Amino acid sequence: MNPRNNSIMNAQKILIVDDDVDIINVISTILENEGYEVFSANNKDEGLKLAREINPDLAILDVMMTTHYEGFELAEALVNEDEFKNMPILMQTSMEVFTTTKESVREMAREFRQDPKYKELQVILMKDIVSGKAGVDYRTDDGNNTWVPVDGFLKKPVDSKKLLPEIKALLGKKVSFHAN
Repeated sequence: MNPRNNSIMNAQKILIVDDDVDIINVISTILENEGYEVFSANNKDEGLKLAREINPDLAILDVMMTTHYEGFELAEALVNEDEFKNMPILMQTSMEVFTTTKESVREMAREFRQDPKYKELQVILMKDIVSGKAGVDYRTDDGNNTWVPVDGFLKKPVDSKKLLPEIKALLGKKVSFHAN
């Protein structure tokens, strides 16, 4: 956390969890210049602990950290805690995001799992371009599919011209899209 953040009163708090310090620094600088109070952690455990301490208004999570699914696991942990159920979550990724106009993004992801072309994908990132609902369908190490609702995806490398409008829109809604 930047020491100047201590002087920010009533600033919206954003949690960034990423194992790449350079990415944290770039995103932090962009957000702090817009008046947000930024906190960061380098892995799932630190991120969850920090979230419980600061109660952020929004979280930006990297997909892959120590493990391939650590970001998804953190998103799932946050979504499943009552105090964070309305907190928007954005996932940073370089993976392809599939889009749909079907409101149930979870159902659409499961339909993709039935298609032989996509059946073997370990991860399916899905977003409804109409409602904005989004989520992650990933296959755990034991072969089970897990669905995690999120509020959107940020492509790496992060573009400030896309990052800031996305964050402002999500924070302006006060309630996340967490879809089933």
